[in-house]
Amino acid sequence: MVIVAARPVFVRVLALLAFVLVSSGGLAVSAVAQSAGFKIAVAESAASDKDLAEFYRARDYKPLWTSSADRARRTAFLKALSGAADHGLPVKRYDGDQLAALFRSARTDQDRGRAEVEASRMFVQYAQDIQTGVLTPSAVDDDIKRRPPRRDRLAQLVAFSKSSPRGYLRNLTPKSPEYNRLLAEKLRLERVLGQGGWGAEVPGTGALKPGENGARVVALRDRLIAMGYLKRTATQTYDATLQKAVQAFQLDHGLFADGVAGEVTLKEINQPASLRLQQVIVAMERERWMGDDRGGRHVLVNITDYHARIMENDKVLFQTRSVVGQNSDDRRTPEFSDVMDHMIINPTWNVPRSIATKEYLPLLKKNPHAVNHLRLINASGQVVSRSAVDFSQFNERNFPFNMKEPPSQGNALGLVKFMFPNPYNIYLHDTPQKSLFAREARAFSHGCIRLNDPFDFAYALLDGQVADPEAFFHEKLETRRETQVNLARPLPVHIIYRTAQTQPKGRVQFRRDVYGRDARIFAALNQAGVALRAVRG
Repeated sequence: MVIVAARPVFVRVLALLAFVLVSSGGLAVSAVAQSAGFKIAVAESAASDKDLAEFYRARDYKPLWTSSADRARRTAFLKALSGAADHGLPVKRYDGDQLAALFRSARTDQDRGRAEVEASRMFVQYAQDIQTGVLTPSAVDDDIKRRPPRRDRLAQLVAFSKSSPRGYLRNLTPKSPEYNRLLAEKLRLERVLGQGGWGAEVPGTGALKPGENGARVVALRDRLIAMGYLKRTATQTYDATLQKAVQAFQLDHGLFADGVAGEVTLKEINQPASLRLQQVIVAMERERWMGDDRGGRHVLVNITDYHARIMENDKVLFQTRSVVGQNSDDRRTPEFSDVMDHMIINPTWNVPRSIATKEYLPLLKKNPHAVNHLRLINASGQVVSRSAVDFSQFNERNFPFNMKEPPSQGNALGLVKFMFPNPYNIYLHDTPQKSLFAREARAFSHGCIRLNDPFDFAYALLDGQVADPEAFFHEKLETRRETQVNLARPLPVHIIYRTAQTQPKGRVQFRRDVYGRDARIFAALNQAGVALRAVRG
């Protein structure tokens, strides 16, 4: 029996038929009537959702949740929903108590039909949220280019209907070690909040240094004890033990570990546990966006951490400091994933048009021989003499030239760049501006990622591809000619933005929200119904 929900007159006729059959009173007839009534109720309830309507139409409106044979499925789903808040999900989207009440109160075919469709609606929403995220990343911030690997809703329902309920629901949760460690930290921070947080902030202004004492030192001591950086002690002096605790805190928060509680360190120490919980919840959402397939060996660039790493199976094989995009509208480094397949030794810098017209054209208007390390290239690919050009006639829209910097020690890209072709023109590269790597915060580029140790990075990528990576690299470098070297093992590149990131061992690392993206994500999660919890006991 196929019911087309889009035909309300036909639905009403079937409903009338069901009523007549029920009124006739026979046991067998009554069972048929109930079946027809249930199918009608399901068809009506699912009519406004094309995926649910198609799912039930294809299975001839057989129940997935509400028959006596579906008890295990109901139990497994209600249990999964009871843990939704643990994962930082908006529980009102799939209120388990409400669904349980619908199941309990479903006495008529109409009630059962509504409960049936509501359970399926909740399931597809829950499945998407816990598997690939609550939010659409680009709707929160244009520079988050990541596309979560969302599964088709209908396919999700069909697969679930053919699977073990408990196993299927358990497998929806992200499998990455990072997600599991973030989940454990979330639950820990909720208990911290339930106990009142980390106590009073360190008052006043000005740095606290080793050798000092007084009320502010005591407040610093107590705060670090509450955070777990210091064992309980009666000391009121900024002694060596307290200095080591400050250093440990600084290392965990991306600060210079000098053991001095300066302005920036104290600001981070005084951040409440609730903010750290927000950061972890956002990191869990971001982890869901990533999906489970990262590639065993991959490059990981955390924008907020100012580091690039080569990873393999959750282990760091190589890491180096990085410089990322400035916090301005056209320079922030976007978030996305792609595949690195080659490097270019002795690269030419093809100046992006935005830089050529916004930064260099004004200089050329004042002095046609400004930035003379750059070549002017016409549409035919020929080098143009600057003395033959009247730059005053051009603006950002009609500037007809490309600008290039040939390979050299002073090239803006340095001596090597690492390519993972993408529509955002982002890559990793060397730089002649080495002094920037000594800074604590390193958001200075036009969007690309500069590396402190690009040669070592290249050696690590070439390891296993050539017998002597260092000798091979320098042989190409010394030609001073632009040379492309393809990677025998292309590897995924993930440019991420995590202000909370875990380690296989040790405390969770926290970083500052350099672009304000995490604040926007948490605001969107909060609007969707995600709330902070304080767990007592």
